[in-house]
Amino acid sequence: MTTIQPSRRALLLGAAGGLAAGAAGAMLGPTSAAALASTRPASSRTGGPHVNQTYRPAYHLSVPDNWKNDPQRPIYLDGEYLYYYLYNADYLTGGGGTAWRLATTRDHVSFIDQGVAIPKFTTANGDCWSGCLVVDHENTAGYGPGAVVALVTQAPAGRQAQYLWYSTDRGRTFQPGPIDPVLPNPGVNDFRDPKVIWDDARSRWFMANAEGNRIGFYASDNLHRWERVGEFVRDDIGLLECPDVFSMRAADGTDHWVLGVSANGKGRGLPATFAYWTGSFDGSTFVPDGAEPQWLDRGFDFYGAVTYPHHRADGTEDPGLRHALGWANFWDYPHNAPSLVTDGYNGDDMIVRDVRLERDDDGTYYLASQPTAALADHVTVSHELGDVRVDGTLDLDVTARAYELSCDLVWDPANRPGNIGFELCRAPGGGRHVAAGAYLDGGFAFVNRRPSFNPSGGESQTPVDRTAGRLRIRVLVDHASVELFVGDGRIVHSHRVFPLAGDNHIRLFSHGGMAVFEGLTVRELEVS
Repeated sequence: MTTIQPSRRALLLGAAGGLAAGAAGAMLGPTSAAALASTRPASSRTGGPHVNQTYRPAYHLSVPDNWKNDPQRPIYLDGEYLYYYLYNADYLTGGGGTAWRLATTRDHVSFIDQGVAIPKFTTANGDCWSGCLVVDHENTAGYGPGAVVALVTQAPAGRQAQYLWYSTDRGRTFQPGPIDPVLPNPGVNDFRDPKVIWDDARSRWFMANAEGNRIGFYASDNLHRWERVGEFVRDDIGLLECPDVFSMRAADGTDHWVLGVSANGKGRGLPATFAYWTGSFDGSTFVPDGAEPQWLDRGFDFYGAVTYPHHRADGTEDPGLRHALGWANFWDYPHNAPSLVTDGYNGDDMIVRDVRLERDDDGTYYLASQPTAALADHVTVSHELGDVRVDGTLDLDVTARAYELSCDLVWDPANRPGNIGFELCRAPGGGRHVAAGAYLDGGFAFVNRRPSFNPSGGESQTPVDRTAGRLRIRVLVDHASVELFVGDGRIVHSHRVFPLAGDNHIRLFSHGGMAVFEGLTVRELEVS
């Protein structure tokens, strides 16, 4: 668990009580709360039409009940990926604390719940917050070759420090290690979210630890004793949390290091998601290629994100491919979820992505991400609509709540329209919808969730070349989210939204001129 400011911890511990009864009304307002109430079973009301409402996603991961937040970096073991996340089984009754819950996957889309692996309040050090896991193949920590070791933030008496837990049953359950921290707090307020990798060049473990406006760097031979070896400081994107560090091979064959953090750049008109820098690393110092961070997501709901390596069929790592997943929420509105009323839970992830390192024409290296490839195996119906010409608006015959929409938006740069895109999650009579596309008059791609039920309104925007005449678009829509992938995936907008069950229509628009929605395809998706 991590904290943006002192009130964040209080939110999780104290705000859950009463939310199951009041979340929808508090978020949506009187009119919207009434609309949501109309979707409840007929036995609970009188008169009027009835539509069964659920916000449980069809193909994204969601917590089985109650609460989830921060993802923990998945590890690969015995042919499957072990994904842990922070879980509170007492959320709906107002209880606090977080455990580590486990789900396993082989394709990054279909997850199997394996229950709680680290119960909360097991030791006097309190509940477990965010951290990371490693497979200790060489028995450096002393728990046996192949033991799974977790470095976890706990905060006895409010003092954050890093503690060791271990598993000898292949990551299904964990035991506490030493009662004392393996990385004690030196006397600072923020000291959490350790991320550990094996530094092969120096044959030792390396840790990146979030410490307010800096990431502390540490080295260890045995995961028990850590020496501070450096730091990375950044004081203009808010509190730094959930660090990530890894090496990756770019498409041109060169190797590069990447340092990432969850950060809040809202004060500078930047996102509050996963910021990253490419650069070089010598075991103690990370030197970024440029001062300004890049962002893995430009939407509002991709926080606490983690990346993890892809493994080939023989178990070896592919240096040119990683995966990423992020929490589908943000700490400005963590409890504003009508799924508390409709489904008894609050906590989804955005889709797992395939991430590659690319180089642009200016020589800048960047991460490009797309929905993970195995998503194609979960298509239930495919609507191949071909090249669709639009001048004004066009309502598709296709209705769906969980799908991928893809096409190239094509226009004449010499006679371009002003605005091209989609009204997604559209109400049958119009009005409610989520808009996504390219506002060429303004020169930006966008997702606008204001016209639909949402946590906080708002529109995310990223620059687009209106002279190019073509823009590749992929949109993932599920029961409580919209994700827009632009071009090769350097730009992604992830948003939490809450359409009603009947808001399942799709409208195309091209205002101020004609555009072609080339190769338009809608693939309905579901994980059984």
